[in-house]
Amino acid sequence: MDRRDVPVRLRANGSVVALQSVDIRAQITSTVREVHIREGQNVARGELLVSLDARAEEASLQKSLAQVAKDRADLANGMRTLERQRQLFEQKFVSQSALDAAQNQVESLQGQLAVDLAAVEAAKVALANTRIHAAFAGRTGAIGVRPGSLVQPNGTVLVTVAQIDPIQVSFTLPEKELPALQRALAAGPVLAEASSDGGSENFQGRVDFVDNAVDSATGTIRVKARFDNRASRLWPGMFVNVIVAPRKLAAASVVPVQAVQTGPENRFVFVVGEDRKVSLRPVVLDYVDEGIAVVSGVDPGAKVVVEGAQNLRSGSLVTLGEKPAREERGVGKREGAATPKAPT
Repeated sequence: MDRRDVPVRLRANGSVVALQSVDIRAQITSTVREVHIREGQNVARGELLVSLDARAEEASLQKSLAQVAKDRADLANGMRTLERQRQLFEQKFVSQSALDAAQNQVESLQGQLAVDLAAVEAAKVALANTRIHAAFAGRTGAIGVRPGSLVQPNGTVLVTVAQIDPIQVSFTLPEKELPALQRALAAGPVLAEASSDGGSENFQGRVDFVDNAVDSATGTIRVKARFDNRASRLWPGMFVNVIVAPRKLAAASVVPVQAVQTGPENRFVFVVGEDRKVSLRPVVLDYVDEGIAVVSGVDPGAKVVVEGAQNLRSGSLVTLGEKPAREERGVGKREGAATPKAPT
């Protein structure tokens, strides 16, 4: 029997989700002029995806720019008129009302210029909406339009772009594990391990999201872990097995799992005394993980029966054998394999 710190490994079924995914739609009514990407293509942030027919928007922009040019000319002429009226007023050749009229005309022209400058900006935005770019690096899905297709705001999805590197795995943990998970996250990164079906591949990541509410129907909390996915081995929608270890059982008493027997009232182990007689010792099973059991009720260093316990009862005399040291989860000392000894 050994005493050591044992990490509590929580296992869950998880699903792979894209870090972010967006359905791209047109913001103006137009027709598709050119599609610049292929389905299933990796795209960079800012890369051009789709071009729309921009002739109407270009014409609108030119019209707005011409109106601004006219406004500037009118404003310059109004400023010259105001300056002349001011000089004449100082010489007492015009009245105050004439000067005020010239001043009002200049202010009106300034306001009109501001309005038309805003119209230019609106026309530029409309023109920019004819060239649709990727907001982030990701992978394209199915393309829903072709050159000549009519598109409208909130209409057909042009293409869906999903970010898959890095990628996330979503899973749930029992709510009783939430306090330990929160403490572990406050102390530093919490590592997560994901494996594909059959355990053929293992991926290392870290927990980066804990939901803000417990699901009262299931008593679980949703958690996400982020994984590097440069090789694209994890794919959105895949199911994976997830392991996280947010806490440890400090100085825990560890025995091979087959040493723990189940009786009609409790669990127990057989402890071998100095006289090679066994005694039944009730234990509390705190945790089990791949070949080891953490128990309470037995002193560290005690010799426990690992094999042949089904043939024993309290007071049985046994001979001790040696069996190879176990490698599962750190059970590194030799345990006794008990064989009942015939009475003499």
